[in-house]
Amino acid sequence: MSKLSAKEQRRTTIRRRIRGKVKGTLERPRLSVFRSNSAIYAQIIDDVNGVTLASCSSQKKDISSQPQTKVAQSKQVGIMLAEMAKAKGVTKVVFDRGGFLYHGRIQALAEGAREGGLIF
Repeated sequence: MSKLSAKEQRRTTIRRRIRGKVKGTLERPRLSVFRSNSAIYAQIIDDVNGVTLASCSSQKKDISSQPQTKVAQSKQVGIMLAEMAKAKGVTKVVFDRGGFLYHGRIQALAEGAREGGLIF
């Protein structure tokens, strides 16, 4: 018997399927997203070298100190992550939604990253 709930097992299966198809390289790294109930986390990862190039979350003081909705915070995370990536010379990424539906906070983060200048 598995210790994961049915919902967690489904997300894990979807996540593995996505990760089988999506690989991050130095020219086009992977933008990985994780969403918890209270926060959202995003990383830009070079899978070939196993290096995280940039990371951002809604736990940063710049974002969490402002009273706003979780969707608005997610968009701010996307914009801030795009600025960090552009400072490192990254303009193109591959989006990895991490088994979550492309809806709500995940979609807001992706739109914020696009507004910030990332191409995917």
